Amino acid sequence: MTGLLHAWSGGDRAALDELIPLVHQQLRQLARRHLARERPGHTMQPTALVNEAYIRLVRERGMAWRDRAHFLAVAAQLMRFILVDHARRHRYKKRGGGAPTIALDIDVEDPRPAGILAIDGALDDLAKVDERKARVVEMRVFGGLSVVESARLLGVSPETVTRDWRFARAWLQRELGK
Repeated sequence: MTGLLHAWSGGDRAALDELIPLVHQQLRQLARRHLARERPGHTMQPTALVNEAYIRLVRERGMAWRDRAHFLAVAAQLMRFILVDHARRHRYKKRGGGAPTIALDIDVEDPRPAGILAIDGALDDLAKVDERKARVVEMRVFGGLSVVESARLLGVSPETVTRDWRFARAWLQRELGK
C-alpha cells in the first residue's frame, strides 16, 4: 500500500486505480464511525461521505504520502471537514433544524453529546493552544488511529501521544461542557 501511495504521489494514475479498492473498506469504516456519532436520521450516508472524501483526496495533487496511517489521518480530517460543512448547510436551511450531534468516543465519566460544529470549534480553539494535541484528537477520534500510529505520524513517542490525548480529552470535556 505504501508503494502505491508513493507511486500516486509521483503522478502514477494507475497506482491510484490499484489503491482505491485497497483503501475503500477502511474509508467506509471511517465514514461509519463518523456517522454513528451523528443524530438519528442524518441525511448523509457512509457511501456519500466516502465519495466526497475520495474526490477531495484525488484533488490533493503533489501530496507526499508517507504510509497508510498518514493517508487515513488525512482522510479522517477531510471527513471531519465534510461533516462540518454538511452541518452548517443543514443548520442554515430555511426549514431549520439543529446541527447534528456527535459524541466524543473517549473514556470519561458522563460524556455529553455535542454538535459537530461545537466539536469543530473546540478543536480549532485547542489548536490555538497546542496544535499537536488537536492533531492527536483528529487522528484518534476521527481517524481511529492507534497511539503508536499517531506517534509515528507526529514524530513523537507513544508516551507523548498518550499524555497529549489525556490532556486533550480533559480540555475538550471542559470546553464542550460549558
